[in-house]
Amino acid sequence: MATIVGLLQLKLHIPLAMSLKDKRRAVKGFKDRLSATHNVSVAEVDSLDDRRMAVLAVAMVGNDKRYIEGALQTIVNAASNHREMILLDRCVEWL
Repeated sequence: MATIVGLLQLKLHIPLAMSLKDKRRAVKGFKDRLSATHNVSVAEVDSLDDRRMAVLAVAMVGNDKRYIEGALQTIVNAASNHREMILLDRCVEWL
């Protein structure tokens, strides 16, 4: 049985964040929703001190690549439809 790891990286712009506190509130809410609804691990990995940019890494482990691919695409869709953030870029890696 093969173990498949899907790693999704999301680059997000948060236009209404006037401070790091505003950014962290928006990012934390999004991360918490993703973790709770999609059974994934989420971490902010870059642009930590930039008040309007965030880079999130989302990891999912399983044995069915098509399932993981679909779940990660659902997360991309959620990020692109989020009212407080603009999805600038996304990248998927398979490990």
